Amino acid sequence: MAQAARNGRLVPWYIGIVIVLAAVAIVGYQMWATSCPAPTIIEIGALTVIPVVYLVLMYLTLVSQK
Repeated sequence: MAQAARNGRLVPWYIGIVIVLAAVAIVGYQMWATSCPAPTIIEIGALTVIPVVYLVLMYLTLVSQK
């Protein structure tokens, strides 16, 4: 029974992963298709660093709940 409750608690995290990855794919495609003039470091930040930090913080918040 405890295992079922634990899996249910992380469902929002899994949904968040899907939404973040979809947003990264859309933004990345738009940057690629329009030859975005932004510096490479900004593109890396927008497509990797910011989503990873968000997902880590969301995960830590969800697993710390009782």
